[in-house]
Amino acid sequence: MKSHNFFAGPAVLPEQVKEKASQAAKSLDEMGGLSILEISHRSAFFTEVMQNACSLVNELLGLNYEFDILFLTGGASSQFFFVPLNILNANEKAAYVNTGTWSTKAIKEANRYGLITELASSKDQNFNYIPKGYDIPTDLRYLHLTSNNTIFGTQLKELPDTSVPIVCDMSSDIFSRPIDGSRYDVIYAGAQKNLGPAGTTIVAVRKGILGKTYRDIPTMLDYNTHIGKGSMFNTPPVYPVYVCYLTLQWLKDLGGVSVMEKRNIEKATLLYNEIDRNSMFKGTTAVEDRSLMNACFLLEDDSKEQAFLDACKEANIMGIKGHRSVGGFRASIYNALAKESVETLVDVMKSFEAKHG
Repeated sequence: MKSHNFFAGPAVLPEQVKEKASQAAKSLDEMGGLSILEISHRSAFFTEVMQNACSLVNELLGLNYEFDILFLTGGASSQFFFVPLNILNANEKAAYVNTGTWSTKAIKEANRYGLITELASSKDQNFNYIPKGYDIPTDLRYLHLTSNNTIFGTQLKELPDTSVPIVCDMSSDIFSRPIDGSRYDVIYAGAQKNLGPAGTTIVAVRKGILGKTYRDIPTMLDYNTHIGKGSMFNTPPVYPVYVCYLTLQWLKDLGGVSVMEKRNIEKATLLYNEIDRNSMFKGTTAVEDRSLMNACFLLEDDSKEQAFLDACKEANIMGIKGHRSVGGFRASIYNALAKESVETLVDVMKSFEAKHG
């Protein structure tokens, strides 16, 4: 029996995407039987894949083709310095809202390139909530947000009211719900949560925002380099981009992000209802900020933690152990995770209560 995949990333992929990708790894009819792993990135086939993938990102995020879409390498962590390097002058201000590990790292990198303010933080409560009601200066070059926090299980539900350009790390909830593309100037996301395997990172850059810094940017770190060459200035990660393309097409065929949001709400509601009902467990985050992607929870009696992990293993549940920063358990319920997997986890929680409660 196939295991239920609750890993935080690299994470579960759609079955039909894996089937197509595995076949392409063996042979592509469009390339005379060659494997996707051995074709030129300059081939007409892959050039079309890249163009179609970029177009689908624009379409599914509702960006109205006002953005240049890039598939880069280096993970989302590389965008922690790409963004300020390309957008922020040394004498300009940018503000960051610190909601966890990844925004903390982004702040560290940005401090190298400009005047950085930590505008708000939830560190005082181990990042178990999203800060709200903070004042946003109007003289900022940009405001940086992290939309979802894999480690701590929080998610930004509403954008702050501001006219300041917004940069957002959407690595762990991109394509999980509709967004208002008009509110953003840069969006970036590692692929390995909701989109594809590790190895490529999506970046959406609003047209017109670049070319306003005075520093000498190394060629490979300049967004304009990659925009000008359609993400193929150097050899891109062909296979990860191809799998992303297949996943984007799968998402479109399902009905897009609005349909996916309904599915994600249904799965998350099922799990959170059980966490709240079950006398053995408790959630770790503020209820209003709970993530649809990463549900973090603890046992009331942590001495039974191994027993619960053993029960999950017996039910073929994998990846449920929580991050060391929070402890307990974390169920990552990304787009491609079937509702049946969540139902299996809920059944295990109910059985665990009946046996140990």
